[in-house]
Amino acid sequence: MSSDESPNVPAPRDRREAVREKAQQVQARQSRSRIVRRTVIGVGGIAVVAAAAVAVTFAVTSSASKPNAQPANVTGDGFAITSVSGVAAATAAAAPDSDAAVATPSATPSPTTTSVATVDIRIYVDYLSAGAKDFQVANVQQLSKWVTQDAATLTYYPVAMLTAKSNGTKYSLRAASAAACVATHSPDTFFAFNNNLLAKAPDQDSDGLTDSALADLAQASGVDDPKTVRSCIEGENYAVWAKNATDRALAGLPDTKGVTLTGTPMVLVNGTPYVGALDDAKEFAQFVLTIANDTYYKTATPTPTPTVTP
Repeated sequence: MSSDESPNVPAPRDRREAVREKAQQVQARQSRSRIVRRTVIGVGGIAVVAAAAVAVTFAVTSSASKPNAQPANVTGDGFAITSVSGVAAATAAAAPDSDAAVATPSATPSPTTTSVATVDIRIYVDYLSAGAKDFQVANVQQLSKWVTQDAATLTYYPVAMLTAKSNGTKYSLRAASAAACVATHSPDTFFAFNNNLLAKAPDQDSDGLTDSALADLAQASGVDDPKTVRSCIEGENYAVWAKNATDRALAGLPDTKGVTLTGTPMVLVNGTPYVGALDDAKEFAQFVLTIANDTYYKTATPTPTPTVTP
């Protein structure tokens, strides 16, 4: 071996350069890793925010898509009865008899006589109210007869005063919404559905019927277009309206002298609240007769009015 042959050992300067280059490579890799992590986290954050925004938008859109306007066929938050089909015949045997005549006093007819207006009966009902159930069961037969004979106009006002009395299911509100659905999409069967809701009113502090069961009851009541009615009921489309209608009734009842809704049922005959026994059809018929008499004499006209016997 020649004496001028040197070992293959890097000079100190070369070693420093190698270390520096190695450090730069490690630093570059670390920087790239940090950039990748930040990008992944940023994309993930954007995805989460986007998902939350979509969820909020969906919730708002879904809420807004529900019809918050008044349902159809409503006047002053009430649904006038135009047909009693499906109720009178089925309940006639079970309804109590009444010897009281719902009539106004007779007068000597003359060629120019005309009848005064029929009696106006308005009933505010909460479908979780035991009293509303008692009143409906006791009076459905004679109410049906008076409407059929044009002796009375009859309007039901669904309200939700007992919403907190159903273990959190808000049955009163949902049932009132369901009644509005039937009145909107199948008005001729509203009286039958209303009667079934009241006759089958659950006990307070129970869950009440589910939306699906309410839709089943509507179908059993003979509604037109059961699919549309079911969608309306299960979507609780008129729950907002029912709540607002209840608030309006609590603030004051129209066409009365300062009467407000204090409980259900609240029954008004020509604007006068009925305070008698809810389960006594004879007492209620006598009350209607008395109000009709008062109305007749206040008109001060010697003309006969329609006479209706139960």
